[in-house]
Amino acid sequence: MRKLIVLLAATAFCGGTAAAPPTEDSINTLMAAANTQKLIENYLTYVTQSIHKGMYASFEGQTLSEAQKRTLDAVPAKFEKVIRDEMSWDKLRPQYLQIYQDTFTQKEVDGLIAFYKSPTGAAFVSKMPLLMQKSQAMMQDRVAPLAEKVSEAIQKAVEQAKATK
Repeated sequence: MRKLIVLLAATAFCGGTAAAPPTEDSINTLMAAANTQKLIENYLTYVTQSIHKGMYASFEGQTLSEAQKRTLDAVPAKFEKVIRDEMSWDKLRPQYLQIYQDTFTQKEVDGLIAFYKSPTGAAFVSKMPLLMQKSQAMMQDRVAPLAEKVSEAIQKAVEQAKATK
């Protein structure tokens, strides 16, 4: 019985310090201040450009006819529509809202809003697309040769497995 009383007292004492979950309005304010929708739109543009660049990289060193170029140029446009439909802000916003509510407390959201509304936060938001573009280009430059090595290693392993009886 004594343990139960101690447990109840501890629960009551600690219960008052639980962090409040952020409100939907505060998260919407945060996402607006952080320019989340614009960052997602920029990312979708980057994905489309990467598809285009990747297709042309497949023909590196070859001269393409105008018909081949038109065919390749048409593909990203088709994907872009599907990508933008599936990844539209209207579809993603409720999921982002839930993620933010599951991740941050109201106090943290308030602090983030204050940061993003500050001159430093505004500079961070305005420079983030360029930062992401440079980061993604750097990663793409590093991943392309790595992907080639992985592909070669997989091909060799498959060939070895076929040769092994």
